[in-house]
Amino acid sequence: QVLLVESGGGLVQAGGSLRLSCTASGRTFRSVAMAWFRQAPGKERDFVAAITRSVGSTSYADSVKGRFTITRDNAKNAVYLQMNSLKPEDTAVYYCAAKTIPGMATNPGRYDYWGQGTQVTVSS
Repeated sequence: QVLLVESGGGLVQAGGSLRLSCTASGRTFRSVAMAWFRQAPGKERDFVAAITRSVGSTSYADSVKGRFTITRDNAKNAVYLQMNSLKPEDTAVYYCAAKTIPGMATNPGRYDYWGQGTQVTVSS
């Protein structure tokens, strides 16, 4: 079992930055691959970024490449999403997710554990 808790969301103007944090407890953090997804009202949950367990390889959705950075700190059982140059279309609830099978995945159905979500609102 893995418990995930997100923080760091809020309201920011277009062009601004936010850093989301996700803290994990339970199963050894090093054993899970981590990812961020987001869901806007009336839309499906979309992949944002993922990072592997130990090597730290990353993957990004095309819409956030060059603006968002995912990192993890295994000593702190945490994963982060640095979001720069934010746009109004980035507005969504952002979810942290963990999967126990090795490798990255963009399909939310491949993830075993989810946080409660944190709201990010970007004003124009």
